[in-house]
Amino acid sequence: MLAKDKFIDDQDRNILACKYKNEVVSLNASVDSLDNVEPIDITTRDGRRVYQRGILYVMGMAFNRVYPKALLTVNCQLSNSIYCSVENMKVTNEMINNIKREMQDIVNSNLPIKKIEMTKEEAEKFYQKEKTLRGRLQLDNKYKDEVSLYFCESYYNYFYGVMPISTGYIKLFEVVKYHDGFLLRYPDKKNPDRIEKYKETKKLLHTLEEYEDIHTVLDINTIYKLNKKIEEGKEKELILLAEALHEKKISDIADKIVKRKGVKIILIAGPSSSGKTTFAQRLGIQLKLNGIKPLTISVDNYFVEREDTPRDENGNYDFERLEAIDLALFNDHLTKLLNGEEVELPTFDFKTGKKSFNGEKMRMRNNEVLVIEGIHCLNDKLTASIPKEQKYKIYISALTVLNIDYYNRISTTDTRLIRRLVRDYNFRGYEALHTLQNWDMVNRGEENYIFPYQEDADSMFNTSLIYEICVLKKYAMPLLKAIDNTHPEFSEAKSLYELLKYFDDIGDEYVPKNSLLREFIGGSIFEV
Repeated sequence: MLAKDKFIDDQDRNILACKYKNEVVSLNASVDSLDNVEPIDITTRDGRRVYQRGILYVMGMAFNRVYPKALLTVNCQLSNSIYCSVENMKVTNEMINNIKREMQDIVNSNLPIKKIEMTKEEAEKFYQKEKTLRGRLQLDNKYKDEVSLYFCESYYNYFYGVMPISTGYIKLFEVVKYHDGFLLRYPDKKNPDRIEKYKETKKLLHTLEEYEDIHTVLDINTIYKLNKKIEEGKEKELILLAEALHEKKISDIADKIVKRKGVKIILIAGPSSSGKTTFAQRLGIQLKLNGIKPLTISVDNYFVEREDTPRDENGNYDFERLEAIDLALFNDHLTKLLNGEEVELPTFDFKTGKKSFNGEKMRMRNNEVLVIEGIHCLNDKLTASIPKEQKYKIYISALTVLNIDYYNRISTTDTRLIRRLVRDYNFRGYEALHTLQNWDMVNRGEENYIFPYQEDADSMFNTSLIYEICVLKKYAMPLLKAIDNTHPEFSEAKSLYELLKYFDDIGDEYVPKNSLLREFIGGSIFEV
């Protein structure tokens, strides 16, 4: 029987795929029993990914029909949108309208999408005949015995992961000209029946494009090209260039802080596993070179007493809400420090849920600045008593600019999750299962308290390193392999495990001691 047999009454095609024995599978997958089949729709993370693949597939098919010579590239994700470009053609309003009409025709036709698997020998003959690069990277993957492609009529393409079983499942989409390319827009998971107004993220896009331009100069924008450099023995050069880029950007941010007269507080925020601790240390070195001494205050020591901690909808303590911080005390201390007064800093005991004062005192001098890192640092309500001109806000994140191939991008969230899996195991004693079980909660905190404020930052820093997954894979793969299909997290673990297979190895002995990557694998020259 097929998995879709369980959802035979789903006439509106709301269910995009399903879980069977804790693995994401196509609705056309053969199953032994319908009892273990669970629906997946766009309101889930897995369903969202299936929808994104589907809309990209339909877009690729439309271009293949209307502009068959177009060289498409999927660049990045922006506010319920995928930003794409055409390398060899100018994107015009006429092109957008033509593609939009063709996509709608493909969707209305509800054409079946079928996954075809070939042996590598069969695939070699196929590619010799077709003269295409679509999905060809699978031939070089030593872990894969087969090559898979999704076919729809005469069109075919490779996509990493499960696809909708027909084009009719892509019910809502928009194609909008944007900068030199275009946006593929889709519904928000919270409001799956409509497409929300686009939220502009100019600073984020600029940061992404800046890194993409550099990696284009290096001629490394896909895993295939990255692995090629490693095979040619150029991994040391690759690492040095990536690390030099980080150092240059950190130095540039320090220079901007110095040029802006009157800055007394530097506020750093970013999602989990962005490398905030190492970034703050390296920024501190650059500030010292400019005659400025950084002082660090931990927001974690300013939590309210446990009985005053807000609770979530389930009645559990919610330590991520702004109200979990003793804002009155925190702002009082900041104000006094900026006025040259001495304060006694608190220490928060997470076991007892209480603050204590143990004689640790701080006073600021004229050549000193406060460096504060935390989830709410971009939100002005955290530092409401401090004038805006005295604050400099920095948003950092691992904004991945490397693609599997031209149609399959690597999720920024996945990169951070791989970092966190390795760090949690190395330094916090957590198995991968624990990290995966808490990841949704971590993401919710980021969506509520960090991402809405990212465009308020004075500077953005991309902490991704183009070579990092080649180093992280040997740490992460055994951790992921240990999760079997008895756990709901198996599908996520398997997806990450299969992704890591595509990367060639780089030994961590090549990673500099001051690298941000050392925050996750160990051996850092900094205290992290």
